[in-house]
Amino acid sequence: MPILELKNVSKSFGSGPSRVDVLSDINLSVEDGEFVAIVGFSGSGKTTLINMVNGLEFPDKGEVLLHGKPITGPGPDRGVIFQNYSLLPWLTVYKNVKLAVDEVFPKMSKKEKDQHIRKYVEMVNLSHAIDKMPKELSGGMRQRVSVARALAMNPEVLLMDEPLSALDALTRGTLQEEIVKIWSQDQKTAILITNDVDEGILMADRIIPLKPGPKATLGPEFKIDFERPRDVTEINKDPQYKRLRNDILEYLIEVGSTRRQVSDQKYILPDLKPTMPGRVRFGKKKKSNKVKYF
Repeated sequence: MPILELKNVSKSFGSGPSRVDVLSDINLSVEDGEFVAIVGFSGSGKTTLINMVNGLEFPDKGEVLLHGKPITGPGPDRGVIFQNYSLLPWLTVYKNVKLAVDEVFPKMSKKEKDQHIRKYVEMVNLSHAIDKMPKELSGGMRQRVSVARALAMNPEVLLMDEPLSALDALTRGTLQEEIVKIWSQDQKTAILITNDVDEGILMADRIIPLKPGPKATLGPEFKIDFERPRDVTEINKDPQYKRLRNDILEYLIEVGSTRRQVSDQKYILPDLKPTMPGRVRFGKKKKSNKVKYF
């Protein structure tokens, strides 16, 4: 049985003439240890979707299930890495992580907590900054603290809501690799919300597009069969990667164009960014003669 399921989920906000139907008929199953990326247009409802998994929002119709049981609110079984870091500015790196550890592991001894906190701070390469305040850290370092805090909760499901979108390209590429490296150590179930197709290909096992709203729904999945570890040294040279990237972008552009014909709402296409250097090994994939978007 899948660890996480969304069954016929719909979500709207407001009422009467101001009602907005954000999501409609969302169906998704995620297996234990799987890394899934939801990619789509800005404003299509990706954050609303992840908030329902996190328990911050609830569907108007359908069910969101964890281990076959309805999600009724936030819980330590789901760790969240937000886009805006969400650190308490008056606490050090150590104490920001400790806040989560105290909440999730109240019976853990003081010594065990200290070891646990330091383990995850070291895991994100911030031991040298463990006593610094958030204002003393760069944006990338702050996001590392968010990653450490989420992982220190030892959640069953790791939820990432565009966690790297505010970072520069170099820092973003570095953190992509580090998050995947950390994830690969125990392969927790992970859901990544992103508007960067390349990020999804690098990190996920599956990419599922979210069509633009109103009444956004999930499109066909794109399976990422490339072997891990994935880095991107030769990724721009590999025709299999290029075909996959092209297929995803072509689908998104097609559904975006169709939606604009029936709506005045503007949509921002997912990021088209050059990939960063690294290492990569790929499996086989069928050939395609479709137009390339590079």
